[in-house]
Amino acid sequence: MAGQGLELDEFDLAVLAAIAFHQPISRDGLKDIFGREISRDLIGRLAARDLIGTGPREPRRGAPYTFVTTETFLAAFGMATLRDLPDPEQLTDAGLSSP
Repeated sequence: MAGQGLELDEFDLAVLAAIAFHQPISRDGLKDIFGREISRDLIGRLAARDLIGTGPREPRRGAPYTFVTTETFLAAFGMATLRDLPDPEQLTDAGLSSP
């Protein structure tokens, strides 16, 4: 199965998926999705495995970093490009997302 061996817990994988689908996204954007702060440690774990990198800074006060997925992310999940991500309709049909 793609993604095995990454040694990430379920929440780490959920955050990684949110980054993949919403990139570039800041920690504030992730907080909006999950309803709680996303720790720098979690972001650090994903970055240490080269699954995410920094994207453009947000054009607002403080110019927070955004995060994007990497080539390593694509390889780890058996994708050639981000176009290989399932579309939201496919996720809903598979019962992995609510409409």
